[in-house]
Amino acid sequence: MQAVGTLNEIVNKVVKETIEQFADTNLQASDLAVSLIDFTNQIGLEQSQGKAKPSISLDTISIANHRGEEPIFPASIVKLFYLAAVHRWLEDGKLKDTEELKRACADMIIESSNDATHYVLDLLTGTTAGPELSEQDMAQWAEKRNAVNKYFQSLGYKNINANQKTWGDGPYGRERVFVGKEKENRNKLTTNAAARLMAEIVTSQCINEKRSKVMLDLLARDFTKPSDDVDNQATGFMGGCLPKGSKLWSKAGWMSTARHDAAYIELENGIKFILVVFVSNHARDYWILPTIAKKTIRALELLHGVQPCKLR
Repeated sequence: MQAVGTLNEIVNKVVKETIEQFADTNLQASDLAVSLIDFTNQIGLEQSQGKAKPSISLDTISIANHRGEEPIFPASIVKLFYLAAVHRWLEDGKLKDTEELKRACADMIIESSNDATHYVLDLLTGTTAGPELSEQDMAQWAEKRNAVNKYFQSLGYKNINANQKTWGDGPYGRERVFVGKEKENRNKLTTNAAARLMAEIVTSQCINEKRSKVMLDLLARDFTKPSDDVDNQATGFMGGCLPKGSKLWSKAGWMSTARHDAAYIELENGIKFILVVFVSNHARDYWILPTIAKKTIRALELLHGVQPCKLR
């Protein structure tokens, strides 16, 4: 991979230029977290190459970042972690591969459905929503609900919390107790963690090649035509700048105070990269994410000396 120092220079430059461009919105460096992995010219990303796939681990992968280890409320990006956990549980025989589970995973990722996410997390952890529990029962319930956290912690993921359901209007009952009075225990992710998981899926290192492909198929986005997805994940986030002929796999999400995207992008000119961006306090400033993607693409094209593609 490219030296992480060079890529960090790119990330720092992109962040600086984006802050300057959106100065009228009072965008601050503390409002952004960015992680970048450059896969351009790397082996193992296409089966047709017939080459060995690289081993992805915290020790071997180079992630350039701006505030990449900062725990931030992840909007819907946490659903990517629940998807990976489902396939781990399926591989280990802890879940049954039913049509209902397949439907729930598709709705959770493609439509970003919170109802589907609730179903999936209950299956993964053996917990259910409901009224408040006694202190002893609540402790047992919380232990079960931490199953996904424990899995990712065992893989070396740090500074993340992935044990809460995703909500629109807020949790009730035992879920409300679990998240804490000030929501101090709510889900949190880092852009580095999201970039690492996306990299493991892209390179078939997440569980195995078969399951990685199933996950990638759900993450594929067609940004060339209007979508009935209410979150507009294909064109309303980083895919909004891409030219036809590009390929996009992503999980995006937004709420009243956040706008995030975790994407793997392939351009026709050979540029391939993972870019994860969390934007806080600027959920309605739609152009920040595609602007960061566009600036990153231009910097990578210059780095690799390839013909610039025509971006939107």
